[in-house]
Amino acid sequence: MCGIAGFLLATPSSLRGADPDRILDAMTDALEHRGPDDRGIWYDDDAGIGLGHRRLSIIDLSADGHQPMFSATQRYAIVFNGEIYNYRELRAELTRLGQQFRGHSDTEVLLAAVETWGLDETLRRCNGMFAIALWDRRERRLHLARDRIGKKPLYYGWLGDTLVFGSELKAFFAHPSFELRIDRDSLALFLRHGYVPGPWSILQGIYKLPPGSSLTLSAADAAAGGKDHSPHDACQRYWDSRHVLGTAVANPVSTDTDATVDTLDTLLRDAVATRMHADVPLGAFLSGGVDSSLIVAMMQAQSSRPVQTYSIGFHDSKNNEAPEARAIATHLGTDHTELYVTGESALELVPDLPRLFDEPFADSSQIPTCLVARLARQSVKVALSGDGGDELFAGYMRYQRALRVAKLLDRIPGPVRHGLSRALRSHARREARVSKLAMVAGELGTRSPADIYLNRMSRWRNPEALVRGSTEHPTPFTRTDWQLPGKDVAHGFMYLDLVTYLPEDILAKVDRASMSVGLEARAPLLDYRVVELAFRIPTALKLRDGQQKWILRELLRRYLPESLIKRPKTGFAAPVSAWLSGPLRPWAEALLDPARIAREGYLVAEPIAALWAEYLGGQRKWHTHLWNVLMFQAWLEWAQQQQSLHQRSAHAGYFSCKTSSSPSPPAN
Repeated sequence: MCGIAGFLLATPSSLRGADPDRILDAMTDALEHRGPDDRGIWYDDDAGIGLGHRRLSIIDLSADGHQPMFSATQRYAIVFNGEIYNYRELRAELTRLGQQFRGHSDTEVLLAAVETWGLDETLRRCNGMFAIALWDRRERRLHLARDRIGKKPLYYGWLGDTLVFGSELKAFFAHPSFELRIDRDSLALFLRHGYVPGPWSILQGIYKLPPGSSLTLSAADAAAGGKDHSPHDACQRYWDSRHVLGTAVANPVSTDTDATVDTLDTLLRDAVATRMHADVPLGAFLSGGVDSSLIVAMMQAQSSRPVQTYSIGFHDSKNNEAPEARAIATHLGTDHTELYVTGESALELVPDLPRLFDEPFADSSQIPTCLVARLARQSVKVALSGDGGDELFAGYMRYQRALRVAKLLDRIPGPVRHGLSRALRSHARREARVSKLAMVAGELGTRSPADIYLNRMSRWRNPEALVRGSTEHPTPFTRTDWQLPGKDVAHGFMYLDLVTYLPEDILAKVDRASMSVGLEARAPLLDYRVVELAFRIPTALKLRDGQQKWILRELLRRYLPESLIKRPKTGFAAPVSAWLSGPLRPWAEALLDPARIAREGYLVAEPIAALWAEYLGGQRKWHTHLWNVLMFQAWLEWAQQQQSLHQRSAHAGYFSCKTSSSPSPPAN
């Protein structure tokens, strides 16, 4: 698990006197938190390619795991972030084919696989989480690739005639050509969702590489710039989620419940086992919910000693799951650590959230996630989590609600729906999530199940009216050809979450929170084999008798007694509503000041001021809407400070050429 960064120049002369090593140093060291154990950079003067790497040593702690790493023939150079869980099986197969290895890192296996099978076939053979930048020194092409589900982040884009890439946007801020240019269309998406859906980012000309895809670029692409770049058209899919999971839904498993639970049990146990391999201490997050309890139970069943588990509790929150986690840990016999945090200690994180999350991000569970990551990092370097269970096995109540709405609206004739929608038009444009009339009005105006689900998932329902000069980018919610084919509405909802909410909210949250303290987080439920199986399991085995994740609960009964399973889902959120009207009020009022918002020029101040006044007056619970705005405002303040800092470095001549020349390409 690491941080990667780099650039590809249109021509080597594009640097105009700047020192490539210093640029790489700055970009790479902006990601130091992702890899505190080692660092490395490499620049090829002739090709204008630079690769930077910060290493968090998990597999092969020796110098043999150092990156950038070169293949045995010297053709390929790589920087790699993540883990290939089946690397030992791949290594054994490559050894039989004549490949030799000097160390035992998965990165070396990855390079040998590319030399043997090519990149596309290698990606299809890999089971893991990863973001890769691979330079082909013979063809002079840069290949970027990302894992199937989007567990590891990878941004890319253009700064003038330089193509840049990195694990986080911080790396781009450190480049001397960086200019802070907000993408207003992405900002509108952020206010709707609380995150920026890929392939877009908050910055103009910067994109997120879609999960399950690769992108090949050359110096000519760097010279062309990003003006006409289309991320969907330019990327090649080695795992097309729409096709693969659409096929899975169309070919369901046997309706024999016991046989299906057996299959899931065997596969998930293997996914857990492969993620328990590490050369450093390993533990698990345990919230007390179904997903994390199942992962920990499977870990303990396959471990010869107590698994180290961690949970966070809030004294002042109704979403406190610490007692349940403690009871499960006691039953399983894990070595459990819990930390009860006060509102004051959690609030200390709030000013640092923009730096930690790198892009505007408004899921309030970011705070307890950061806290539990910090707790775990005190004694382990790797932690398994239960992420993915809700999206794969219908764990959210919103699935059932959206399904009911879809069935109801299907019975109402079109003219009647449209007439009611027109009559309630003024309510349909209201933002109150707590207003049932506004919710009904919005749903009457929907045209498809995806519209219904988008209405359920939206915070600000009309963000274009709030962001000056904006038009929302297309997303899988608004493009039918990006949605799951077929008529299975429930799996259609789960698919929308799998390609939007899961990678851009849940996984981004866990990645930034864990990597901020140098902790690797692994998610067995997101093994692509489990994902494909989950979409073959009928909805009737996921939603039954009003219960979500029914089949996961059946599986968990093999490991835990009923008394520790049968309880409602509580979530993992921070008490933002109480904070905004209490200790966070001065911070919020400064960021929401109408004069400040007007001066910045991105948002329309009046509707925000109206919501703030209604919230303070106790008229509406607007805290989710306001948290979105506050997270953008806080991020904007941080981003402007970062740009100013790096501009001062550039003006001071930090990036000017050194007297010494760049190092020659290393030899193996």
